[in-house]
Order: sequence, then C-alpha cells, then structure tokens
Amino acid sequence: MSFSSTVQARGVQLLLGRVMSRVHKDLRATEVPTHTEALRVETGAGPVACTVYRPTTTTETPAPVYVNFHGGGFVVARPEQDDHICRSIAATAGCVVINVDYAVAPQRPFPAPVTQAYDVTAWVADNGTAGGWDGSRLAVGGHSAGANLTAAVCRLARDRGTFTPRLQILDSAPLDQLADPATKRSLIAKPLLTPGLMRIFTDAYVPDPADRSDPLVSPALADDLAGLPPALVITAENDRLRDEGDAYAKALEAAGVPVTHRVFEGVDHYFTHTGPVPAAREAITLMATTLRTALGA
Repeated sequence: MSFSSTVQARGVQLLLGRVMSRVHKDLRATEVPTHTEALRVETGAGPVACTVYRPTTTTETPAPVYVNFHGGGFVVARPEQDDHICRSIAATAGCVVINVDYAVAPQRPFPAPVTQAYDVTAWVADNGTAGGWDGSRLAVGGHSAGANLTAAVCRLARDRGTFTPRLQILDSAPLDQLADPATKRSLIAKPLLTPGLMRIFTDAYVPDPADRSDPLVSPALADDLAGLPPALVITAENDRLRDEGDAYAKALEAAGVPVTHRVFEGVDHYFTHTGPVPAAREAITLMATTLRTALGA
C-alpha cells in the first residue's frame, strides 16, 4: 500500500470512528440484556476481544450462539455500532450473541481479519461447554464489511469441514472488490457510499490488486457456492452495493443453497443503524426471527 493510501485510510478511521458508533436513538436497546461479558479469543492473527450478550430467558439446555461481525469498510474498528442489533437478537432469537472486535486495515490488511473471524467462530463452535452455549447450533452474520467476512468464514468452514453454520446473515455486503466502485450505481443522487471512499476501503484492506479476485475477498466472483450454509441476504434499494448483493443471493440459490432475500425499499447503506427506523426495525426483526427458526431456539 502506498503512503498516501495509508494516510487516507487512517484519516477515515479518525473521521468516521465516532460517527459509526452512533445509532439512531429510537433503535438503541440498552436495557436488554441487562449486562454483557468480555471475552478474549486467541487466533492465528493475534488475540481478539469480543463482547458476549446472553438471552434474557434461561432454558434447561444451553442456548444456541450467533457470531456477529460489524461493518466499517474493513477500516473502522467500532463493534459497538452493532450493540442494538446484538441486544435485539439475543432477546428475540433466544441465543447467545458474540460481537467480534476483529483487526482492521491499514494496520492489519487481508488476510488478518479473515483469519481472526474464522478462528473466533471455530473457537466458539468448539467451546460451547465452557462458554455456556451450544456450539453445534451456530450461526454467523454481519453488516457491510462484516457480511463480507461472514461469507469468507462460511466458505472456509465448508472447505475445511470444521463446523457447519445453520445460517449466514449478509446485510448490505460488499461482495466484489475487483470491480471499479465507479461502476456501482445507486438510484439516488448522493448515496452514502462514494466511489472515492470505497476505493480507500479496498486499497487499505486489499493493497495487492492480485488478491481482489480471491473468493475470500470477493465472494461474488466464486463459482463454487454449493454446500454453503443457508443464507438471509438483506439489501437496500438505494445502496451502491445492492446489485452485487442481489446477484449473490441468486447465485447461492442457483447453487442449491436455501436463501431468503429481502430488498428494503427506499433506504440506503447502513439503514439498519441510522434508519429510517421502521425499515431498520423490520430488518433487525427479520434477522432475529430467521435466526430463531434456523437455530431451533
């Protein structure tokens, strides 16, 4: 990565860090669950801090578990931006939620975030007894960059035969890092994601252009999707990333993967955090109810 690209990415970290930790006041859910727990997981790319949310109701058997990866263009490390989603899912889906604070670029470019995301999920699957959850009933998901990591984790789990997520949630995912961002169109004049910002994200996360066609970086370019976990794919009508999300949902379905695909009308990227509130609540409820069914909670 060039010096100027590094400086630009660090500038985005400083400028967007606080902004991305803000969530619409009507979406916050701080009272449920009443407390969270800190967790530290060792991975092949260094230790990773996580936050654990537990369901409000107790059962005779351990609850299933959902591993969440936040967004931020692979550059902004703000897992707290998903606090409202994690709380809602824990309370509504009846599962333990583990929110992962994975490493970000430019300090830690690809493949470090993928390694951490996979290793944390594998650890969660293998350590249910110690953690107090059922690692055999596991799902994984995320927003934006976190959704991209979700797709990578599911591919690695399939290829290595290590664990089998019962569901993957892909919310507004960047799935083609090879295409020029200027070719990704929106239905509105000023969408949240600009080509310039998207280039900064890509240059920081995948500084070697040769890596941008890797299926772990650009899942939409893969031609071997059979055997991946069932998917909930959420796209936003006005998002520059909508087309690749829609196409990926169709490709998964064509490969025999069970897919629930929902396009939310009249909204842009990050709507599950900043609103409009009715659409955001509907999307989060869809995540929770789909999880509850998939995990048998």
